[in-house]
Amino acid sequence: MITMNEVMNYLDRLIPNPVCELEFHKDYELLIAVMLSAQTTDKRVNMVTRVLFKKYPNLEALSEADIEDVKQIIQSLGTYHKKASNVILIAQSLLKEQDGKIPNDRTYLESLPGVGRKTTNVVLSILYNEPCIAVDTHVSRVSRRLGFARENDDVLIIEKKLTKKIPKDSLNKMHHQLVLFGRYYCKSINPSCEHCQLKEMCKFYNKKKKR
Repeated sequence: MITMNEVMNYLDRLIPNPVCELEFHKDYELLIAVMLSAQTTDKRVNMVTRVLFKKYPNLEALSEADIEDVKQIIQSLGTYHKKASNVILIAQSLLKEQDGKIPNDRTYLESLPGVGRKTTNVVLSILYNEPCIAVDTHVSRVSRRLGFARENDDVLIIEKKLTKKIPKDSLNKMHHQLVLFGRYYCKSINPSCEHCQLKEMCKFYNKKKKR
């Protein structure tokens, strides 16, 4: 059985400098981009935020945006009706309650429309270097395949299990590595098993090999 340290060393070789692939230039742009990324891809989010943030270049403009116009800009995203409303409400809340700044405050962030624990973890990790791991579909899949989580574990249970197994000072980096590993290597369909040095501990690979 491969240890967590061996997994970390392998990911360090494979993805030595992992970064969030969502594009942003201001703190609030990261928050909104992560909120928009639910049930869609970072690539698609980047396509719409380039247009959205150019047309509405600050929180004041976003807070006063016409919701139908925002819907039109982000309509290629899933649940875009709700997300368009969330964009405007988040901008209004940040201006009214936080002077336009993103606070290091989990309770406040999770109170924003469309912002849950996963989004908050990403934002706190990137902006404040808080030791957080956000469990998205990629992290969930990799964790289950490598035996760090059970098939029926929900995202909170997976987060707790990974937080126990991964050293605190490595959580942020490991989060991005697991996301990118799941996105480009340990894919849902046609993963690159043959070249993966973790395949001996992978449930998916071992089942496939038996078949």
